[in-house]
Formats: sequence, C-alpha cells, structure tokens
Amino acid sequence: MDKKKAVVLLSGGLDSATCLAIAKSEGYECHALTFDYGQRHDTELASAKVIAEKFGAFDNISIKIDLTKWGGSALTSSSIDVPDAGETKGIPVTYVPARNTIFLSFAVAWAETLGARDIFIGVNSVDYSGYPDCRPQFIEAFEKCANLGTKATDEGWAFKIHAPLQSKNKAEIIKMGTGLGIDYSITHSCYNPDNKGSACGKCDSCELRRKGFEEADMPDPTKYSAKA
Repeated sequence: MDKKKAVVLLSGGLDSATCLAIAKSEGYECHALTFDYGQRHDTELASAKVIAEKFGAFDNISIKIDLTKWGGSALTSSSIDVPDAGETKGIPVTYVPARNTIFLSFAVAWAETLGARDIFIGVNSVDYSGYPDCRPQFIEAFEKCANLGTKATDEGWAFKIHAPLQSKNKAEIIKMGTGLGIDYSITHSCYNPDNKGSACGKCDSCELRRKGFEEADMPDPTKYSAKA
C-alpha cells in the first residue's frame, strides 16, 4: 500500500516547521512547498531548506512569485517600514494581501498532481499578528473551494486542509515541536532581519516568538541583531 501523501506549506518559520514535524509524526510522506515571493525576510528560505532536509521531506519545491510588483505590505514593499511590536492597530502593514489564498491554491494544484489528499498549513489565531487569512473561517472556506474547483467534486474524494496549530499559543507550539525533535535554532521568524540574517528583536513576529519561549520556560535560540 502506498504511503499517504501530504503537501506541507513550509516558510522556514517556527509554526511551519512544527507543522511539518506533526505531519511527519502522523505517517505522511511530506512534500514541502516554499515560496520566494519577494519577502524582505528571505533568510527564511534557507531555513526552510534546512528544515525540510532535517525532517526528511520527500521533496522541497520553492516557487518564485514576485509580489513586489504591487507591494501593499511592509514585507513586499521597500516604501513601507516594518513597525515595532504593538505599534499597529487593526490589521498590520505586515499583512500580505491574500497571501495564504495564493499559497494554498498552489498547494492544492500540486497535491492534486501528486495524488495527495492532505495539505498542512501552520496558521494560528491565538498568538498571531491578526491576519485575516489565518482565521479558522478562512481555512474552512478554502477547503470547500478546493473541493469544488478540482476533480474531487466529480471523482468522489476530498481534500483536507489541516491547521493543527490553529488554537494553540506559541508556548504550546514550542513545547509540542520540541517533543517532536525540532531544533528551533534552525527556524527564522523575523520580518526585518539584518544583512547577516539576524533577527531584529523588535517586530511583532520577534515579540511573539520571544514571548513563546519565555512562557514555555525554554531558552530562546534565536540569533538577534546587536541592535535588538
């Protein structure tokens, strides 16, 4: 019997690394999918490659999409500064318009080609930056969309979008991942690293990560910039 397959969205960050470890622990043959979308924090791309290798992903495909063509986010436009944690009210400027819609669309297309029925994404709606495409309602709606817009609707099978971290805080995620053998020093979360790839220690993502290690009562292995 063929091993069950899953496409895992892998950014190189803490959450997506944990997601890959979870999928692996559940017996999936994991196909990691990473995106080079013009993000200023492209240090995460190197981290994603290392994580995929460490956890024995069957393969790791990197897709290049230039979202800087229209920007609209501090992560894809050099004209918008990355704010320090707590500076933004409402949806922050680090939100990349429809990013998870784009990523999940690619994941569904690849999964259909592979014959995979499962897709894992590390979205979270507890300790997160307030992005609308991380909410459970979005994931549920996209799963319906994926099944209506592919061969699944005619052939009697269905895609399942797994979001195992959806209701967990960062401390819980870190504890879970540590138990699954993740070395979080190889992950990257910062939105605004320096030219050596060191974390700024000031952005929302750095703050959430640092808080997570503190609450988990574990040492933070993140390499921070001297200016942090």
